[in-house]
Amino acid sequence: MLTAEEKKAIISLIHKQVVPAIGCTEPIAVALCVAKTKELLGRVPETIDIQLSANILKNAMGVGIPGTGMTGLPIAVALGALIGRPELELEVLQDCNKPAVEQAKQYLAENRLNIRLKDDAPDKLYIGVTACADGHEAEARIAVKHTNFVYLRKDGDVIKEKPIHSDNAEDEEEVDLTLRKVYEFATETDVEELRFILEAKNMNEAAAADGLHENFGHALGKTLCSPLGRGIMGENIFSKVLAATSCACDARMAGAMIPVMSNSGSGNQGICATMPVAVFAEENHNTEEETIRALIISNLTAIYIKQHLGSLSALCGCVVASTGSSCGITYLMGGSYEQMAFAVKNMIANLTGMICDGAKPSCALKLTSGVSTAILSAMLAIQNKHVTSVEGIIDDDVDQSIHNLTEIGRRGMDETDRFVLDIMTHKKN
Repeated sequence: MLTAEEKKAIISLIHKQVVPAIGCTEPIAVALCVAKTKELLGRVPETIDIQLSANILKNAMGVGIPGTGMTGLPIAVALGALIGRPELELEVLQDCNKPAVEQAKQYLAENRLNIRLKDDAPDKLYIGVTACADGHEAEARIAVKHTNFVYLRKDGDVIKEKPIHSDNAEDEEEVDLTLRKVYEFATETDVEELRFILEAKNMNEAAAADGLHENFGHALGKTLCSPLGRGIMGENIFSKVLAATSCACDARMAGAMIPVMSNSGSGNQGICATMPVAVFAEENHNTEEETIRALIISNLTAIYIKQHLGSLSALCGCVVASTGSSCGITYLMGGSYEQMAFAVKNMIANLTGMICDGAKPSCALKLTSGVSTAILSAMLAIQNKHVTSVEGIIDDDVDQSIHNLTEIGRRGMDETDRFVLDIMTHKKN
């Protein structure tokens, strides 16, 4: 049984990792870093030099920037310099409007930016910004997590400097999770202490509803809701889960000016960990308490896996988030801890190896693949059917199976990551 201190630490962890975000978190994190240098300078920078790790660059190249109708890093950087509010963190561009976008376009036309790859980046998530104005210079660096400033400087005055990788007691990794702890926390904690997770449900449901209003991205969600989609997929729990999840992703990846509740630094992971569970619970007529506990299971499972995988990797984040969803859905089906573990093994056996080739509109297709597998895995698990340890990378111990997955994504796919970035940066468009 978990102690009161462990429960308090886990609640704090969820609050840190499940937060609102507007826009794809990689370009938004770059905008945040730029906004911080503007704050240090006390005025809009005249020039900005930006160095990024490969994974940040990859995830910022093809995604829409909220409120702009534009794609990619430059417009996000310009808006960060002009109207960014660093105290809002992943909602740093909350004040974006049409006049600001026009001003940002003019800022870009003046060739003030230099954006480049940092080959020797100390972490897969690394952003370094140096900005100049009126003879003064400011520098800010973010690493490991999207809002984690590790270095701040104005001219010769270093305001903040901390190790990029440390065992600081403030680090979320100090919460030592296992899948059983996730289950025990979600099912044994007073439900009133968990009610806050409904904000994630409400926020991401609103994003999904917005996804039906316009032809966002590839309009996968709208297609699934259309007569064509209904005719092929039917109108059932499965199709409704897929449609709602992809609608929210369509809107977010296209740059709709709507907040979503993220998970572990990713809006898509937040959508994928929340929407399938919320829709299944509604269609399955689960109680509010069951819904709350299932949402906690899903989001905390995703957080647990990401603790070992890292914020960015060559492995698509929907693999992680949809594994959380499968656990939540298994619980909503009346499943036990053992059956939840079966669902995790089924997920890892199926989706491991799905590459991340950047944040972009087609992420909705990947989320839908992940969520489809989540439901199939839960269906098997509730019947006590699961992939066994004689098959592939699955271990008898579910936590070891999770560690096998994260080691493949964190280290085994490094060369894949380099190949993907090379392909993306050398296409003839």
